[in-house]
Amino acid sequence: MIKKLAAILPDLTPWRSSRDFRLLWVQGLVTYLGSVMALIALPLQIKELTGSPLAVGAMGAVELVPLVVFGLYGGALADAVDRRKVIVLTEAGLGVLAALLLLNALLPSPMLWPLYLVAAGVAALAGLQRPALDSLLARIVPHDQLPAAAALNALRWQAGAIGGPALAGLVVAYAGNVPAYTTTVVCFFGSVLMCRRLSPVPPVEHAAKPSLRGIAEGARYAWSRPVLLGTYAVDLAAMFFAFPNTIFPFLADELDADWALGLMYSAGAVGSLLVSLTSGWASRTPRHGLLVVFGAAGWGLAMAAAGWASNVWLVLACLGLAGAGDMLSGLGRSTIWNQTIPDRLRGRLAGIEVLSYSVGPQLGQVRAGAMAGWTGARPAIWSGGLACVAAVGLLTAALPKLVSYDARTDEDALRRRADESTGTAPATP
Repeated sequence: MIKKLAAILPDLTPWRSSRDFRLLWVQGLVTYLGSVMALIALPLQIKELTGSPLAVGAMGAVELVPLVVFGLYGGALADAVDRRKVIVLTEAGLGVLAALLLLNALLPSPMLWPLYLVAAGVAALAGLQRPALDSLLARIVPHDQLPAAAALNALRWQAGAIGGPALAGLVVAYAGNVPAYTTTVVCFFGSVLMCRRLSPVPPVEHAAKPSLRGIAEGARYAWSRPVLLGTYAVDLAAMFFAFPNTIFPFLADELDADWALGLMYSAGAVGSLLVSLTSGWASRTPRHGLLVVFGAAGWGLAMAAAGWASNVWLVLACLGLAGAGDMLSGLGRSTIWNQTIPDRLRGRLAGIEVLSYSVGPQLGQVRAGAMAGWTGARPAIWSGGLACVAAVGLLTAALPKLVSYDARTDEDALRRRADESTGTAPATP
């Protein structure tokens, strides 16, 4: 019985073997707990100032261009400089932007335009940071521990996502925006201190300086790999059609359940957590492409059901199922990326990954906000869920190599493992 239980529980090997992984895990949890306060307070503040779903959804449009531009440049930067420095500086910049939100909230009459300005700045700094952060994992964790590390990272996110939004919803509802933004500032200050303790992560020998040519090299590599292309396309489609988080305040209004807003934001993380807590099988599963496809399709179906449901508890249950599907898809994507991409291109490909899992939600916010203003929140959610399922089906038919991916036989995965074993792609403890 104990052996069977151990087989499904999360594999803690990366936590035990890598000091930097432990440090990054804790830092990420602190950052998330601070960020979620602002992520919930910001759209609620825009809603209070405007009363418009379109104005809230417009955050996605404001964030889109900075995220694309700086995400691609951040990928090239991560391959050319010490990734730890990039993470420290951008984390400090995010803390400064949180302080600007706090100052604006302290005004007798908070202004609207600084909220959009800060949203754009956060998108730019996140675009610079995420490639360095995401490409770090393959350098600090050995190849055979990558699925376990991806599951543990997801578990960290879920730990914050379950309690964080619910707590943030209560803080904003009963204490206001000032305490929420203050918490964000304090958390980023602590995160910067922890990031400074990470080991240096210098670029590979003879790394090229950041340039358009280098970015194009990474894009050509991704385009030439149908498996990678499939992971990006499926995630982009799923988030564009079925990411309705920005209209949750309006959904809560339609269901006459304002008290459930924080639970709506955290319900998906509950479903994800259940998958993570039983993720021991992930280290023994080589067919990660199947996880990407079935997880994304499950996300869309559950979102469609959440839009149809009129009972708030049923809505929350459907959002939980959606989170479980998203976790399966994310685990598959992260494992494929880290198992197949050569280290010299890891930062630039991480920049493309940032676009695949960030641009989709930004565009999804615009789609959901615009449609909710036209049809209401519930139709905007269920129609997007059905469109997600259809898009995943079409992409699966167009890119069959994603479904057939097998880490035991894939040439890129075998080459990446060989590079690590010979020291070409080091995994520093």
